Amino acid sequence: MKEIDLSEIKSPADIRKMDLSEMTQLAAEMRSALMKKLSVHGGHVGPNLGMVEAIIALHYVFDTPQDKIVFDVSHQTYPHKMITGRMEAFTDPAHYDDVTGYTNPAESEYDLYSLGHTSSAVALAGGLAKARDMQGGNENVVAVIGDGSLSGGVAFEGLDYGATLKSNFIVVVNDNQMSIAENHGGIYEGLEKLRETNGEGEPNLFRAMGYDYRYVNYGNDLKSLIEAFRAVKDIDHPVVLHLNTMKGMGLPVAEANKEEFHFSGPFDLKTGAPLHEDEPQDAPEDYSELFGKGMLRRMKENNKVVAITAGTPGVLGFDKARREEAGRQFVDVGIAEQAGVDVASGMAKGGLRPVVGFVSSFLQRAYDQFSQDIALNRQPVTFVVFYGSMFGMNDETHLGFFDIALLSNIPDLLYLAPTCKEEFESMLDWSVGQTEVPVVIRTPGGMAVSNPEIKLLDDYSKPEYEVVRQGKDVALIGAGLMFGFMSQAADLLAKEGVNVTLINPRNLSALDTATLDTLKDYKTVVTAEDGIIDGGYGQKVASYLGEAPVKVINLGLPKEFLNRYDYSALQKKCGLTPGQIAQTVLDSLK
Repeated sequence: MKEIDLSEIKSPADIRKMDLSEMTQLAAEMRSALMKKLSVHGGHVGPNLGMVEAIIALHYVFDTPQDKIVFDVSHQTYPHKMITGRMEAFTDPAHYDDVTGYTNPAESEYDLYSLGHTSSAVALAGGLAKARDMQGGNENVVAVIGDGSLSGGVAFEGLDYGATLKSNFIVVVNDNQMSIAENHGGIYEGLEKLRETNGEGEPNLFRAMGYDYRYVNYGNDLKSLIEAFRAVKDIDHPVVLHLNTMKGMGLPVAEANKEEFHFSGPFDLKTGAPLHEDEPQDAPEDYSELFGKGMLRRMKENNKVVAITAGTPGVLGFDKARREEAGRQFVDVGIAEQAGVDVASGMAKGGLRPVVGFVSSFLQRAYDQFSQDIALNRQPVTFVVFYGSMFGMNDETHLGFFDIALLSNIPDLLYLAPTCKEEFESMLDWSVGQTEVPVVIRTPGGMAVSNPEIKLLDDYSKPEYEVVRQGKDVALIGAGLMFGFMSQAADLLAKEGVNVTLINPRNLSALDTATLDTLKDYKTVVTAEDGIIDGGYGQKVASYLGEAPVKVINLGLPKEFLNRYDYSALQKKCGLTPGQIAQTVLDSLK
C-alpha cells in the first residue's frame, strides 16, 4: 500500500477524500508517528494510541468544525490535533513543543475548550446543543468521554440534563476498561455487562436515563466506526454510542501495562524502559514514595486507617502491589473528588481514620465538600496535597499554586505546610492520631528534603511558629518549600552583615500572633509562599501587621493561568531565588 505523506494532512477535508484502505494506512502511520514522538518526548501514551481510528472516523463523518466535538479531559486528542492542522507538532522533533497536551482554542478553531480535568464534556456539549436549538442551528453536537471520566459527578449531571434535550445530542463513550489505573464504581460493572453481551445486556444505564443506545464491539475498526457515526449523524434525539476500544493500541508494552503507560516520560519503544540515566543510590525519595510506604506502616499499626484516592493511586505512591497489600484499607472512588471527600467524611463519622491524597489542581473540584461536609461538620479527615507547587505540573489546566488561597481561608480547616520529610511525617502521624479537627497537609514540591534539626511538635492544632534563627530588624517567613530558599537567603544576608530572624510558620490557616507581635518594631518582614499572593498566607501576615510601622513584603506567584512556563524563569520573575530574596531585603533597608 502506498505510504501517505502526513505533511499533506492539513485539515479534515483531506481525509474526507480518502477511501477506507487509505484511511487504514493513515491510521497506521499516525500511530507510528505518535509512538515515535511519545517515546522521545513523553506524554499521554495509552489514551491517544487507543483513539486513532475513532478520531479519524469522527472527522471523516462529521462536518467539523461546523459540527461541534467536545473531548472530555482532552488528553486523548493528539490524533485530533494531527488531523486539524497541527501535524508538524507530531512529525518534526523541532516542533514537538508547538502544541499543548490538551485541546486549546488558541491553537485551533477545532478546539472548543481548554480542558484538563475530567467529566465535564457531556454537560458542556449539552449547553452547546441548547444554544444551537434556541438559535435555530442544525449542527451536530458530540461529547467524547472515557478513561474513567464517567465516574465523575458532573458526568452524571450532564447525562441527566442531556437526556432532556429533544434534539441532536451525541455522547460517545470511549470504553477502554481503564481509568488512569483500573476502573472503580458500579457504572463500570454495567459497562462490562454491555461489552459481554454485545450491547444487549440489562439494565442499561443509558437507556434508563432516556437515551437511545448503540454499541460498537471493536472500537478500533474504522469501517465499524464510520458506519456507527453515520447512523447517528443528524439524529433528532439524544443517543449514546458506546465504543469498546483498546488503550495503548499498537504498542505492546502499553497494551500490557495500561496503568504505567497512561502517561509516560520518554521510554524505549521495544522494552518500555524509561530513557533516563539511573538515579544514584543515595537519591532522595519523592513525597509520593514516602507517603505510600508510611501509609502501609500506619495501616498495619491501626486497622482503622484507610487511604483514599480519586483515581490517581500512583500519586499516593500506591502501585498495584501496595494496593493489594493494603487490601480493603485502600479505597479508590474513581475519578470523583467530590465523592472522595464525602466518603472520607462518612468514614470519619463512623469511627475510621481516613487519609485522602489529592493532586493540588484536582482538589478544587471538591471545594464545596471541603467547606460544608468536612469543615462545617468538623470531621477529622486528613488530606494530603501533592504537586501543590510552582515546581509541579505547568500546564494551564493543572496548575498547583491556587490551593493555599482556596483552602486556608475555609473556617475550621487546618492547613499545614511542612518544610521537610521529618516534619511531613510528624504532621501526618499527629493528624491521623487526633480526632478533633480536619487537617490538610501540603507536601513541599520536589524531592523529600531531610532536616534532622527541625523542631517537631506533639500538637499542630494551634499556630506555633518555629524561630529557627534570631536576628534583628529583618524577619524572613518561609512557608513549606519556600523555607529552604529563605534559609539560603538568610545565609547570603549574614555575609552582608545583616542578621535576620528566620521563621518556619508551619500553619497557613492561622497566625501565631504572639510571634508576629515581636516583629512589629522590625524594619522589614518578608513572607514567601509557593502559591499565589492574592488571598495567600503572606497577606494574612501583612494584614495583621498593617498598623505597625514594620514594612511587610509578600513574595509569591501571580494570580494568572500560566501555561507551560519555565520553572526557573518563573521563580526569577517572582523574585523567589535566594539571591533575589536577599537583594529585596537589602533594597528595603536602604
